[in-house]
Amino acid sequence: MQLKDIDFVIIGAAKSATTWLQTQLQSDPSVYMPDPELHYFSREYARGTDWYLSQFAEGRRDKLVGEKSNSYLYVPEAAARLHHDVPQAKLIAQLRHPVERAYSSYCMLYRRGQVGGDIEKYLNPALGESEQILKSGRYASHLERFIDLFGRERMLILFFEGVSKSPKAQLTQVRAHLGLSPRPLAVKSQSKVKDKTTPLVPGRLRKRLDWLKPIVRPLRGAPAFEAARGLIATEIEYPPLTDELRQRLSDYYAPSIEALERMSGQPLSHWYSSPDQAKVA
Repeated sequence: MQLKDIDFVIIGAAKSATTWLQTQLQSDPSVYMPDPELHYFSREYARGTDWYLSQFAEGRRDKLVGEKSNSYLYVPEAAARLHHDVPQAKLIAQLRHPVERAYSSYCMLYRRGQVGGDIEKYLNPALGESEQILKSGRYASHLERFIDLFGRERMLILFFEGVSKSPKAQLTQVRAHLGLSPRPLAVKSQSKVKDKTTPLVPGRLRKRLDWLKPIVRPLRGAPAFEAARGLIATEIEYPPLTDELRQRLSDYYAPSIEALERMSGQPLSHWYSSPDQAKVA
């Protein structure tokens, strides 16, 4: 396995059904993608080429090889590193309404105990621009770095709505971009679906119990373990995204959406007005 054998990279965005896209591609025997997000060109570049290539199974040279790491879209250094090491790779970006994505990201961090319940602190652009929650939704500026290096023809820009409205057509676009013939949709994998209503151990308590994870991991799924977990797990109530805050976010993202329309050649008029209710996924 060599760097020249990497055929494609899904660069993001987070909370935009990229795991669905990965699952669909992995169902094709002619495609190989490692399961975890490697984050090599964004967070793990110091590990070196040998580490990166070791993440891909041997004997896959007869397959189309790719990976997915959503952090590549946002980390400024990732585009140049990708172009330096794998200039032949085709790129795929699947994007979600930035207001929905921002709220979904906040809720994910909230259930992990990494942010507090003061939603204004994290989602009000007037109080600061969180790199992970807010700035990451300014897609046009992030994509521009890749297009400047790889060229527009090597970048496929897709939108989250395509997965819900016409998943077969969405996958057909991806396969055509990668030079693959059309293929029926695979049965949707349930192993990585995150349900916001699933009762969880409160985030702060989970942090205190982190040291127990290696000990209890073999017990997961056992009736006694699940019964004990059920005594402390609760359904999370997420701080709501108010209409006023939603509008602030819409105004914040409007210039980026205009630029993305020009970049993608696709109308995004439905993105200018805030969604009726941001969803958590």
